[in-house]
Amino acid sequence: MTITSYDPNEAPDPEEWLSLDEAERIELIDAYHVQARIELPNVRAHAALHAVVENQIALGDELPVLRKVRSLMASGLDRHDAIHAIAWVLANHVDTLAGGSEAGPDPNQAWFKALKRLTARRWLRSG
Repeated sequence: MTITSYDPNEAPDPEEWLSLDEAERIELIDAYHVQARIELPNVRAHAALHAVVENQIALGDELPVLRKVRSLMASGLDRHDAIHAIAWVLANHVDTLAGGSEAGPDPNQAWFKALKRLTARRWLRSG
């Protein structure tokens, strides 16, 4: 079965999600936001961040992202907001890397450390 639509509040089947081409994933996410009439300053960038987070969730316990989305949801966020919170941390991490800041020999460790500090409360206070 192939994924034909995306709803951020419903976890896609990990194998099916990862079997899609990256452009297809972004297009599905983009279509959801357009259909839901969610106004965004940059729909494509937003969809790309969503895709990265969904990709990492789909990897399961290989990365800490699935555990964090579950933790955020247990703290009261819906799945869509949990994805946004994680994407917010990821965007800040990527911005830091793009600015030339040192992230050490493994930049993923800085990403995982920042992710560990994320809480629903911190996300909600971020505005």
